[in-house]
Amino acid sequence: MLLKTTDLAFSHPGQKTIHFENILLEAGESLLVIGKSGSGKTTLLNLLAGLAKPDQGEILIDGQMFSKLSGQKLDLFRGQNIGIVFQKPHLLSPLSVIENLKMANFFSKIKNGNLSQILDDLGLMAKKDASVLTLSEGEAQRVSIARALANEPKLILADEPTSSLDDENTYKVIRLLQEQARKIGAGLIIVTHDQRVKDHISKFIEVKAS
Repeated sequence: MLLKTTDLAFSHPGQKTIHFENILLEAGESLLVIGKSGSGKTTLLNLLAGLAKPDQGEILIDGQMFSKLSGQKLDLFRGQNIGIVFQKPHLLSPLSVIENLKMANFFSKIKNGNLSQILDDLGLMAKKDASVLTLSEGEAQRVSIARALANEPKLILADEPTSSLDDENTYKVIRLLQEQARKIGAGLIIVTHDQRVKDHISKFIEVKAS
């Protein structure tokens, strides 16, 4: 079992506690976390990414009690095992496309000789040495995906990757994420309010604000 969550709960100050459905995810499997804005789905993504600590419950990733890690151990484990595709790319603007990927390797203390192959798979080889400031919105999103894959993570988390896309490009991005996850044997979790994604990923949980 790649990912197992048990009785997760979290409360923002002054708000009701959100209780989350348990998750079981195998390597190579895809899961959709769906819910309306404000339902708590982004909170769940932050818990799974180690960007927030649960008030109760446990998160087990590849046999490691992830929810108990903190400080440098948490940062290193996240860098080596979790790839995050944020809703906005958050690329480092002074760096080129390939340098953004190399920076992900640097912080996680991983050497990956396949960075050019990742860019090629995502149709970005022509932009390898380009400044990220020259990228279109779609290219920047693909670079964000490439950066999430740079460390060949065991778990890929994608936050609203299709929210601004039409139907055709929604399908392309979901297929791209699934293909890349299968290629490296990673689990994939997509967090979204976009009901269209259910047409492409059959396994899902719905987060509802209580």
